Amino acid sequence: MTAVVAVCILLSLLLPPSLSCPKGCVCDGRTKVVDCRGRGLYDIPRHLQPDTLELHLQDNRIRGLGSMAFRDTPLLRVLDLSNNSITSVSPSTLLGLRGLQRLSLANNALRELDRRLLGPIRSLSHLDLSHNSLTGLPGAMGESLRNLSQLGLAHNRLQRLDKSLLENLEGVGQLSLRGNPWRCDCQVIGLKLWLETFLFRGGVVDEVSCSQPEEMKEKDLQKVPYQLFHSCMTTSYNYLFSNIHHLESERSTRGHTHGNGNPHGPLGMGEGYGGGGSGLPECEPKQRPRPVNLRHAIATVIVTGVVCGIVLMMMLAAAVYGCAYAALMAKYQRELKKSEEMSKADHGSADEKEPLENAIA
Repeated sequence: MTAVVAVCILLSLLLPPSLSCPKGCVCDGRTKVVDCRGRGLYDIPRHLQPDTLELHLQDNRIRGLGSMAFRDTPLLRVLDLSNNSITSVSPSTLLGLRGLQRLSLANNALRELDRRLLGPIRSLSHLDLSHNSLTGLPGAMGESLRNLSQLGLAHNRLQRLDKSLLENLEGVGQLSLRGNPWRCDCQVIGLKLWLETFLFRGGVVDEVSCSQPEEMKEKDLQKVPYQLFHSCMTTSYNYLFSNIHHLESERSTRGHTHGNGNPHGPLGMGEGYGGGGSGLPECEPKQRPRPVNLRHAIATVIVTGVVCGIVLMMMLAAAVYGCAYAALMAKYQRELKKSEEMSKADHGSADEKEPLENAIA
């Protein structure tokens, strides 16, 4: 009996702590899933198995995530931190999790996220940030969201989304935006145009309900007519040129509704929009114009150069053809005139010979 106890003690000393399951958690060695939900934890458990693929930490009391908090689990694919009390996340919290596919930080107290948080992660497909206090997302974070298929941003404090962030959400198929205090002024027209393209591609979104200005309150941005943003059109060239097909489809509608000649008085908006042109949202003056997207600018210059080159080549070809045709016609006229003169000369000499021959006879 003493020998057995000694062997057990020896094995416990020899076994590395990483092979044990954290206290209070349930570990499945076959599926590599560690379940620590609802354990009253204040921090990330230590001594997690390095081959862990899923880690569930929801319904705890975690308040912050430090640097490289998950360095012991580099193979992690699913990380659920929802329903905690997280207020701060270190920019290097997820460092090393290059294969992370699902991340949930829903139902916490986050006010901002560092643009470096997702770092080199390119495999993320599901991101849930709903039910926080986020006022925005860094545009630079979009590079890590290119492969995202589901994004949850519901019930935050978002008033608008960065254009560079939207441009990177090409693969998103499901988007949740409800419960945010969207400010439906000139700055939100980019989001409206992006949503139309998103829905055209078959994407699914819940709603974008306006909270400001007062005339737009509780109106769904997707259903707000473009006439309400008429005064904003001249300040949104970046969005308009990149979504020109939307404007073309809207132009025919606008031609029927602007028959009164008033550029600021949208017709057919109903009483809910104020009527008589008073329902136009006031656009916030821009302190500094937004820089033109470099890729769009380069593409525009290239396309313009190609078109101009083709037009110039066609004009040059037409000029050369015209000159050649004129030269040929002139030469033809000269030869025709010369031929006629020679014919008349031959005919005259024949008439002179005939009386002379008669006289000799």
